[in-house]
Amino acid sequence: MNRRTLLGGLFAAASVPALAACSSGITSLEGEGGTLGGGGSSKDGLTIGTANFTENQILGFLYAAVLGAAGVKTTVRPNLGTREILIPALRGGDIDLLPEYQGALLHYLDPKAEATEEGEMQNALAVALPAGLQILPYGAAEDSDAFAVTRETAEKYGLRTLADLARQNGKLVIGAAPEVKKRVVGVIGLKDVYGVEFKEFKSLDSSGPLVKGALKKGDVDVANLFTTDTDIKAEGWVVLEDPKNLVPGQHVVPLIADRKADSTVRKALARLGNALTTEALTELNRQVDKDKKDPEDVANAWAEANGLTKKTKKGA
Repeated sequence: MNRRTLLGGLFAAASVPALAACSSGITSLEGEGGTLGGGGSSKDGLTIGTANFTENQILGFLYAAVLGAAGVKTTVRPNLGTREILIPALRGGDIDLLPEYQGALLHYLDPKAEATEEGEMQNALAVALPAGLQILPYGAAEDSDAFAVTRETAEKYGLRTLADLARQNGKLVIGAAPEVKKRVVGVIGLKDVYGVEFKEFKSLDSSGPLVKGALKKGDVDVANLFTTDTDIKAEGWVVLEDPKNLVPGQHVVPLIADRKADSTVRKALARLGNALTTEALTELNRQVDKDKKDPEDVANAWAEANGLTKKTKKGA
């Protein structure tokens, strides 16, 4: 089934504001800050949590940099784990804000969701989110899941698309973070949408040194990577095409608790979302993964270089 099926009457019937496209390219919900809900306050500061991979940590420190410039005190708790840990922590008050990705978050909340276009997903997320949480306008930067093979493997088995994997059912080994085994954008979706069955699933990491090392050595045939991973191009790996649109769009989107979502926070994060491109995010990943720089230092340097840490009047 093609996952780009329009949601049609679902959102026409839902009590959700219409999406409004900004000139910057960021799409938001109508109304102040572009979100449902409101009435929160960041005057006592907020805590930012991040997932356990490089890019998300960088994003967390970028959030802290722009919020600090807006006069909001922040604490960053990096590398907390997977979405299965972060969302309950957000709901429970252990953290207040985290960098998310539209499609991945939507599939976590609603595994049967079919929206893949950015505006549709923003509306779908607004419907699917539990009470007390809201999404802010999504940014220009996007990082999608990808399933990659070495060039040698692609040539050996004639692999060009995800559909081609089904011709090798029971023969290939996939490597990915443990949670990918149970996710729609993962083993479950590959089987349901493309009819793919693997010989073995190896639990490794999220586009990190373990899964990439295993792909290089031939310990896995297919690796779940992120499209902003600079090793894909450097190593000449082949990203398998996705003709049935299993993988949805993955624009970076802030997920925040209502209790902290005031106009100061919304405006600061919107400035960042407008400035940060996919290309810039890819380069920041490279600096941390390849040059071994500290994620916080990389984030702060980029924010300063792009004029995002100039002090702004709170609430302006």
